[in-house]
Amino acid sequence: MDRSMGNKSLLKTAEAEKISHLDYFKIAISVDCVILGYEQQELKVLLIKSDLKEFSNLYSLLGDLVNPDEDLDAASYRILRERTGLDDIFLQQVHTFGTINRHPSGRVITTAYFALLDINNVKLKINNNHLHWHPVNDIKKMAFDHKTILDTCLHRLREQVMEHPVVFNLLPEKFSLRELQELYEAILNTELDRRNFRKKMAIKDWLHDLDEMEVDVPHRPGKLYKLKTVLRKKSGQKKVEKV
Repeated sequence: MDRSMGNKSLLKTAEAEKISHLDYFKIAISVDCVILGYEQQELKVLLIKSDLKEFSNLYSLLGDLVNPDEDLDAASYRILRERTGLDDIFLQQVHTFGTINRHPSGRVITTAYFALLDINNVKLKINNNHLHWHPVNDIKKMAFDHKTILDTCLHRLREQVMEHPVVFNLLPEKFSLRELQELYEAILNTELDRRNFRKKMAIKDWLHDLDEMEVDVPHRPGKLYKLKTVLRKKSGQKKVEKV
């Protein structure tokens, strides 16, 4: 007998695979977006009150089930667009969470993404009274396992801030070194030495000196900078970055 014919007889169809594993094809997939912003020297996250009775009065991340005909990355942008009106922002895939009892409705595996926004320079389409920015340091308990998801995304961001210029999405185009240091301190939740911080930024060579000074500030005006163009395009273009 032809050996190739013998191998073909061992193959099964996709339909037969589905029939023999029906329970495996009943697992739902979702996406949860950790939308981080920066305002008044605080790192904040956009949350909404859960609409499930099991999590009454608890806040949750912005998320949804992935449609049967929808790609995972497309679902993350759909959620951002529907809840905030934005889609041309930095988005990074962080981790997948699959604890068996994480959702009271059944088995749901979710993939978390985070987005970084400058709160003062974006106009969000917030049409729900329960959708608000919350300081991350004030959040103690959330619906589902969303506190774990939030903490995981924060940990990822803190790992990256000194190596990748992603945090500049939280600032206006022009900023002072003082403002930049305050942002880093808010993300890392610690005070930084001024001289060491500026030395590290100089070594990174991320900044372009605009030869301009701050105006109308209640302190001694500082020089203004912006992220170098090539880095701004890399960190802010519309894409999903997988790490």
